[in-house]
Formats: sequence, C-alpha cells, structure tokens
Amino acid sequence: MPEPAVRMQDVHHRHGTVVSLRGLSLAVRPGELYGLVGPDAAGKTSALRLMAGVMAPASGTVRILGNDPLDAGSGVREALGYMPQRFSLYGDLSVGENLRFFADLFCLDRVTYRARRDRLLALTRLAPFLDRRADALSGGMYKKLALSVALLHEPKVLLLDEPTNGVDPVSRAELWDLLYEFAARDMAILVTTSYMDEAARCGRVGLLHQGAMLAEDTPTALVAGFQDTVLRIETDGGGPDATDALDPVLSDLGDAVVAVTPLGMGLRVVVRTAARDRATDRLTAAGCQVRQAPPGFEDLFLSRVAAAPHAMEVP
Repeated sequence: MPEPAVRMQDVHHRHGTVVSLRGLSLAVRPGELYGLVGPDAAGKTSALRLMAGVMAPASGTVRILGNDPLDAGSGVREALGYMPQRFSLYGDLSVGENLRFFADLFCLDRVTYRARRDRLLALTRLAPFLDRRADALSGGMYKKLALSVALLHEPKVLLLDEPTNGVDPVSRAELWDLLYEFAARDMAILVTTSYMDEAARCGRVGLLHQGAMLAEDTPTALVAGFQDTVLRIETDGGGPDATDALDPVLSDLGDAVVAVTPLGMGLRVVVRTAARDRATDRLTAAGCQVRQAPPGFEDLFLSRVAAAPHAMEVP
C-alpha cells in the first residue's frame, strides 16, 4: 500500500477562544478521493489551510508527500493544488488571461502551458468562453475555471474547499466526474463539503463536527454501521399543521428522538433502535402512517452528532 500523500496527526488549532480543530488525524493516499464532510464551522477550511501551509497548527503534525507544508524549500507548494472556498480568481481578467497569469506563476513554458490549457478547457468545456471575464461566469463555470487553475501545474495532491457550494446540480455532477478522472491518474484528492449526499461519491469519508472526527470509513461501511432507526411518517391530510401537531408526541419521546426532518408532506424521524417500537406505537396512535426507511448520510451524521460532546470554547 502506498504511503499517504496527505497526513495529519493529532492536529489542534484555534482561532482566539474558539477551537477549530481538536486532535484531527487523517491520511489520504495517491489515487484516493477523500471527502471531509461536515456543516459550517466544523473545521473543514482550517484543516485545508493547514495542509496548504497557509497557517501553522497549535500542535500536531501536518505532512504533504512526507514534507512540512510550512517549509518553503520542501517542494510542497510545487506539488500541491489548492482551490479555496472563497473567490480566488481575478474577476476583471478573462478565462484565458487567468490561466495565462497563473501559468506564469507556476513558471510553465509556452508549449507546456498551451498543451495543458487546451486539455483543461476541453475537459471543463470552457473553450467557448476563453474571452469571457471571470466575474461574468456562472457559479459552475467559475468553479471549473478555479479547478483548471489549480490543476495547471499537474499537482500530485489536490485540496478543494467546498468546490460545489452554490453550484447547480448539472455542474456539480460534471465537477465530480472531473475529480474521478484525476483520481484515476494517481492524484491524491481531498475535498470538503457540507452536502451529505456527496459523501457517497468519495472513496473514503471523514465526518467532522466541531473540529473532531466523528467517524471515518468507506461510505458503504459507515452506512452499514448505522445503529439507529429511520422512520418515515405520513399524517392524515399532510401539511405543516398536521406535522406540527406531532410536536407533543415527539417531545414526549425525549432522547429517543435523534433528529426530525421535514420530508414532503410528512416527516423523516431518526430514533434510537431500542425505542423504535414505542415510537411507532405512539405515532400510529396519533393517526400517522409509519414506515421504516433505509438510512442515508444525513441520518448517519445527525446520529453521530447527537452522541458527540459539545464544547467549542477554550476553558
């Protein structure tokens, strides 16, 4: 098995009095597409910035291809592609001008640049928009251009911070297709996302909450290890009023209810398996149709969060 291209070991970091990472450890190998999944303020961006050498950890170690990303002479920056969440391109430059500018920063010769540019434009289907200003691109096209910039120097490690945030479903699918292609070429890819449905697209997934890793495994193994029960609840007549009437019933179940999510005209409720029969009886007596449903990543994440400690402030 190849050595990890990315490794974090017991990394802690804080912003003032707020802990952004608490003992985070993970590893990403060449050819692997790893997803760091979690909500806003989970610590995903902090983790990527530490990997990119933008800031230093309070404690713990970060290594890219075995080297410290903070060491300017280690060659990490030449081997790393980093696409931040916030806009990183020059809006007043065209697609072609942005690519040319960053190619100069990467010290690419003209022949190499032309070959890589043309290939990336073909892959992202941005060739017809070569003269369009970056700030005139749609959200999906902008993300594809940012990805192209990050790939110009053919990095061995690619870090993407929520690359599909604000992108339409078609462009999201196209971006993931591009990631699969580059992972197949032995590139180590770490992508952060707050979209739970994207977790299933990754080879391995780390569930991050309040700076701590809640669980890490393949998507299939994580879902297979789900220990709670998902109930799909439909009320007579449906609608918000009908589901609101269930609030007292769900409140009476107390800690047995892990999460409640609206679903169409009904609800999706995650309950502790030990309380499944009691919850089903109570909801049925309240006039609901109750069916057990297969769990998804959102159910898994909410279940793990419910069992996790909550302490962001530094004592």
